[in-house]
Amino acid sequence: MSENSTMTANGAHHEHEHENHSVFGFWLYLMSDCVIFGCLFASYAVLHGQFFGAPTFKELLHAGDIEFSTVAYETALLLLSSLTFGFAMLSAHKGNRSGTLLWMVVSAVLGAGFLGLEIKEFMHLISKGATPESCAHWSAFFTLVGTHGLHVTIGLIWMIVLMIQVATKGVGSHMMPRLTCLSLFWHFLDIIWICVFSFVYLLSML
Repeated sequence: MSENSTMTANGAHHEHEHENHSVFGFWLYLMSDCVIFGCLFASYAVLHGQFFGAPTFKELLHAGDIEFSTVAYETALLLLSSLTFGFAMLSAHKGNRSGTLLWMVVSAVLGAGFLGLEIKEFMHLISKGATPESCAHWSAFFTLVGTHGLHVTIGLIWMIVLMIQVATKGVGSHMMPRLTCLSLFWHFLDIIWICVFSFVYLLSML
């Protein structure tokens, strides 16, 4: 084997090793995020139902101030954005820059739609007296759901940055670790939201 071939093989090996280390490190970060959300879910479980004179979840639901359809739309938008980002990753693996960008834009728009509906819901709840300061229940609710929303916001900013990088640098091997980490993060947010939807909204409606 020639010296050039050996150097090329070593370079590819080190690049692949760096990619694996980056993704593994990000998995560790996600595990720490799981601990954070686990604590928030536990806090919500303890404080659930402690309204102390503030508007209750069922009162707002029966009055139409909490609409299940809105929460369902939020869920559909986030799940669809995860699916479309999967299509973006498939395009990236094929080296298709335009396809990757297209699906990332669609994912970002869907994610922004989810965030917009969530902010609208928060503002409406606050206008009805269900504020983080009103009681323990709503404090735990806004902390849990708001932390997830903050993660979605960070994910959208990250996605925009990577879209700019894909547009300028293409979707070579140097971009794959970054896209893979974002993909893991975005799918992770889907899983957390399903838990929020089931544990916070569905159980409160029973």
